Amino acid sequence: MVTTLVLGIGNTLLGDEGAGVHAARRLGELAGGRHGLQLLDAGTLSFTLLPTLENHDRLIVLDAAQLGAPPGTVKCFESAAMDEFLGRPRQSVHEVGLCDLMNMARLAGCFPARRALIGIQPEFVDWSNSPSDAVAAALDRAAGVALDLLDRWDSARPA
Repeated sequence: MVTTLVLGIGNTLLGDEGAGVHAARRLGELAGGRHGLQLLDAGTLSFTLLPTLENHDRLIVLDAAQLGAPPGTVKCFESAAMDEFLGRPRQSVHEVGLCDLMNMARLAGCFPARRALIGIQPEFVDWSNSPSDAVAAALDRAAGVALDLLDRWDSARPA
């Protein structure tokens, strides 16, 4: 069975910074056990995630990202577009860790052919247990983008 690792990245104590974690939780609720998902609250990332990544065929990362757009904007970067986005000047507070993790996966021979980063434009990053209204409203959109992506991947030939 094809499996997909979903990394929700962020610190949920810093308002919109936790958007990725909140969106991953929402995706889990909406997916209802479909698509062979393993959802993981990846916090602010670590190299210790490499063994987990090695055990999956596909990767979706949900994270707050500087998109240069209004708060709550959701954008998906798939495959080479994800690599290009991560190669740009810092767009996410976790980008260095994610970039490093992806480079380690390349070196270890477990770089996922099917991969995507779904970014959510934050409004604020400050002490708060909940996201801004704009980001809270975007969580269903981000989860929906992930579900659409999974449906497309499931119906396509293997990469």
